[in-house]
Amino acid sequence: MTHVVDDSRRREATRVGIVAKQHLHQAAALLDELASWLTARGLEPVFETHTAGLTPAGARYRACTREELAHGVDVVVVLGGDGTLLGMADRIAAAGRSIPVLGVNFGSLGFLTEVTLPELFPSIEAVVAGTAQIEERMMLRCRVVRGAVPVAEFLVLNEAVITRGAVSHIVDLSVWANDEFVARFKADGVIVATPTGSTAYNLSAGGPIVHPAVDAIVLTPIAPHTLTNRPVVIPASAEVRVQPLPQDDQPQQFFATFDGDNGLALVRDDVVRVRRAEAPLRLVRAATRSYFEVLRQKLKWAER
Repeated sequence: MTHVVDDSRRREATRVGIVAKQHLHQAAALLDELASWLTARGLEPVFETHTAGLTPAGARYRACTREELAHGVDVVVVLGGDGTLLGMADRIAAAGRSIPVLGVNFGSLGFLTEVTLPELFPSIEAVVAGTAQIEERMMLRCRVVRGAVPVAEFLVLNEAVITRGAVSHIVDLSVWANDEFVARFKADGVIVATPTGSTAYNLSAGGPIVHPAVDAIVLTPIAPHTLTNRPVVIPASAEVRVQPLPQDDQPQQFFATFDGDNGLALVRDDVVRVRRAEAPLRLVRAATRSYFEVLRQKLKWAER
């Protein structure tokens, strides 16, 4: 679920975390300028460790890991692409923080990093002043349960994917929503996505675009065996359970991946449980464009 929230009553920001895409050396001059701009306004820039190494100026400021950054700053500025922002989103959620994240794109416009370079400093100024438009984006808490014991847990902004291994053919996946059986999918896998993630892997797999203000979870089979296996949108209040159903007569591998980064191999009788996380990600909106304008620019959506 997403909605624009009034940020004027939050506590004053004093520490601004800075995270850039790894090896983004062309950001060096901007990182130096950003740190100087913050310092001149009485704010403390705190660099992520690898980001500090992108510019000689990084040695003058405090640096820490992404995990430490999530615990220790009041605002996070992400320079790079959507993947860089996803890498911070789970850490902020794991830290139990409710801090604004400003995503700035260094290439083409991003779905998450939608602030452009010319908009960077006015956007930071609005965040610090408490006048920025901030959306709350639903996240998912995902657990892999083996027997009755959770063996792994992940927080995601986009999606959880349960899929076949390289040596497997089409796999069977049993999907439940709360205590209600949804379907047995024969496919290459299934995607459990947030509205934010509907424009990521879900869209490539033929799933629907879901506006981030819709309070929902999307279930999309990947390359289903029959055309009757179609994506479905369910209430965000449901807990989704996905259980691989390996066949005894052929070797099969199953994998679960979370936001395209973290993942693990599944064994027989594992269950992946997915539900809405306790807190959303607070994402700073670009003041100059709407969600539909981002769709049109990124996807050439609805253009002939």
